[in-house]
Amino acid sequence: MIYRAIGMMSGSSLDGLDIAFVEFHENGGKWQYEILQADCLAYTPEWKLKLEQATELNAMDYQLLHTAYGHYIGAQVNAFIDRYDLHYKIAVIGSHGHTTFHVPEQRMTGQIGDGAAIAAQTGLTVVSDLRAMDVALGGQGAPIVPIGEQLLLQGYRYFLNIGGIANLSIKDDRCRAFDVCAANRVLNLLAGELGKDFDEDGALAATGVVNEALLNELNALNFYQLPAPKSLANSFGTDMVYPILKRHGGQVADQLRTYVEHIVQQVARALETDNSYGVGEEKLLITGGGALNGFLTGRLTEVLKVTLVVPEEKLVLYKEAMIMALIAVLRWREETNVLGSVTGASRDSAGGAMWLGNSG
Repeated sequence: MIYRAIGMMSGSSLDGLDIAFVEFHENGGKWQYEILQADCLAYTPEWKLKLEQATELNAMDYQLLHTAYGHYIGAQVNAFIDRYDLHYKIAVIGSHGHTTFHVPEQRMTGQIGDGAAIAAQTGLTVVSDLRAMDVALGGQGAPIVPIGEQLLLQGYRYFLNIGGIANLSIKDDRCRAFDVCAANRVLNLLAGELGKDFDEDGALAATGVVNEALLNELNALNFYQLPAPKSLANSFGTDMVYPILKRHGGQVADQLRTYVEHIVQQVARALETDNSYGVGEEKLLITGGGALNGFLTGRLTEVLKVTLVVPEEKLVLYKEAMIMALIAVLRWREETNVLGSVTGASRDSAGGAMWLGNSG
């Protein structure tokens, strides 16, 4: 079977809406993929501020934003379809939305971006609320991308994605994955103090010096002592980590250098939870915006006991959007698209609400 789908992801780093048009081939349970078109649609300052402040809204304004953001996403999809002449080529859309509240210990997770609004705007079938079923089953609702790593990306034991939050997947008899630490969300906040959207290639961090007292305090945060499965809300980076950095003060370059070292040490610590780590010639596939940070990947290469592989740029930047498209296809097929072994849910699930845009 051949499926053509669009997947969308808005990450915690708030750099924009990732959108990917993907063709999947399934034959006897074996899957292949090709990312045919992809864009990162940068948020306007107005939309970035709205998403940043979403958790501060009252209930009515939050719901209005949820709906408005859904219509915004739908309009972006329509423009994407026009730009690449994709009319009548798309079977289903998988929309992750933008995470606002995430409290899995109380069986709640929230992603704004109303799926019904997207379906109404596009006239296409939309799958949204991708994490909700897993959380209802007692899972963390995160990470959800390991199903795509399992079906589409062979030859790797480890998968590291460094976006707003860094997360790690370990592929063994029972796939395991968990959030590691806040990443680009914090680095971008620091770069923003110098008028930059991000620290390109880690050039600023490379000029800094590690603050050992700051590094020790960061490494002592309680989250890192918790066993997997575990996940992080966006607020971990903005409300807990960033204030620690500011309290210690110093030059921004030193804060960036220290936080890069923190990411590297936490990734190494996470890998050490795997009994096979450091045994044999295992490979780690790194994706997300952090994979393009040469200073960060250089430090990871120096410290980690695995072979780091940075794939072609489309996969680096759009892996998560691609897997949102796959999750939508699997939901359409009524097949497992979230792994309970990863999230800690009571079972695997076929998650997502499905909205029919134009049944006629």
